[in-house]
Amino acid sequence: MLPRSGDVIQVTKAASVQFAAPMLFRVIRVHDWPTYEGWIWLDGYELNTAGDAVERRSIFVQVSGLRAVGKAPDPRMRNGRQPGMVSGTVPTRARTNR
Repeated sequence: MLPRSGDVIQVTKAASVQFAAPMLFRVIRVHDWPTYEGWIWLDGYELNTAGDAVERRSIFVQVSGLRAVGKAPDPRMRNGRQPGMVSGTVPTRARTNR
């Protein structure tokens, strides 16, 4: 499974020994840099248990050790807003003839 931008993955020791404690990671970019067979460089954000980004990171991992968790949550849905909906009225000034 090659991750794509926006994917949330779990990175564990199976991906690289540096991840002895599992980490959730939201992918920003998959680099096309030449590496060893089966390894990739990823840019993204380490996520906390609530799904919030806590640190931007670049990581070097084995593709076979990554586990897909899902797509990144849409922040507009998390805070109750939906695209295209107006949240309130916009006050306008009354025109006066002078």
